[in-house]
Amino acid sequence: MSAVVEAALAAVDPFAAVRACLRGDERGLRAGERFYAYDDYDRILVIGAGKAAAPMAQAVESVVGERLSDGCIVVKYGHEAPTRRVRVLQAGHPVPDAAGLAAGAAILDLARQAGERDLVICLLSGGGSALLEALPPGIGVADLQQTTDLLLASGATIHEINALRKHLSLLKGGRLAAAVAPATLLTLVLSDVVGSPLDVIASGPTVPDTSTWADAWAVVERYGLADRLPPAVWAYLQAGLAGAVPETPKPGDPLFARSQVCLVGDYAVAAAAAAAAATRQGYHSLILTTFLEGEAREVARVAVALAREVQTHGRPAPPPACLILGGETTVTLGPQSGRGGRNQELALAAAIALAGTRGITLVALATDGTDGPTDAAGGVVDGETLARGAALGLDAHAHLRRHDAYPYLEAVGALLKTGPTRTNVNDLLFLFVTVQ
Repeated sequence: MSAVVEAALAAVDPFAAVRACLRGDERGLRAGERFYAYDDYDRILVIGAGKAAAPMAQAVESVVGERLSDGCIVVKYGHEAPTRRVRVLQAGHPVPDAAGLAAGAAILDLARQAGERDLVICLLSGGGSALLEALPPGIGVADLQQTTDLLLASGATIHEINALRKHLSLLKGGRLAAAVAPATLLTLVLSDVVGSPLDVIASGPTVPDTSTWADAWAVVERYGLADRLPPAVWAYLQAGLAGAVPETPKPGDPLFARSQVCLVGDYAVAAAAAAAAATRQGYHSLILTTFLEGEAREVARVAVALAREVQTHGRPAPPPACLILGGETTVTLGPQSGRGGRNQELALAAAIALAGTRGITLVALATDGTDGPTDAAGGVVDGETLARGAALGLDAHAHLRRHDAYPYLEAVGALLKTGPTRTNVNDLLFLFVTVQ
């Protein structure tokens, strides 16, 4: 099992992914369909944000070398890596903090310094929405934190959450590209969003925004947040709806005329590598979906049902089998919630569904190595997990009801801990199935 997980993570190594996309020689750089001749630019600058931004910056430095003039990126605490010319700042995730605002100010300042004969390389990966921020006047960090907490607990999808985030920011939703213009802009993206919509990953700071003020307010209404939003946030959204605050830049805006975006890696690449590794281990491997979404505990029951189908009827593959699913589930928190993350909650719910079975192991993995605000990447459970908990006097159902998976999985030795992987694509779910 460990070889399969390791293969998935290695396939989306940020350094290797950027090096595969960005190639250079003595004349210039090639990325995607474009060639960037060094003679056309006075300076090359690097900006960016995300859990994988530091190794991505290392890769750019290894290609550009001494021609790199300056750079500034922001990563989650503990996800830094040594760089030569790019400043690596650290900030809070998933709830933004004052350090994130300071980093956003530094990155925005560097972006605004870019001139028409400069090339700006922007590095984006999962976590960028929380890490990279500059707020409109009147909205403070406490307002942002309260709003983020409400959104994360609501059960809203990442598309919905980021639609709102983009309209409360001076950087998101294409506004960072506006700050960079008229410089040439190249954005390299490591995706952590199902389907890899570029305007959702890291809240799309360098691409046209397809969401509107009306979309942002619809999220507020859909999840009953209007009466709980900080007054400053409520007032700003209302001003946007009334046309008093400009919309985010939209497709066709000329500010994107000198901009290119390259997707350097995503969860589909990780899933394919995992499947190949499982096949080498002797499993019949099958990728069932890379579009997995839904409430974590509900997804867990479906996943266990799929594994039991393999055991009982040999469908959709005969045992030994490794079923792989990629995507991002959600957790709707209640008024009293414990410690954990969506992968840990999925694992705990699966342990309940697996109780008493044999030959099925489920691995739920956050590819960044940190599932929710914890030091675990997820969980590994099987048919004996519940019995181990019962022997310790633990009630799995009670822990699940209060969204308190971490302490339960920790007590029974079922936490998956990888440490920070310095990459971040979507979550991966593995089902290893043998004969019962």
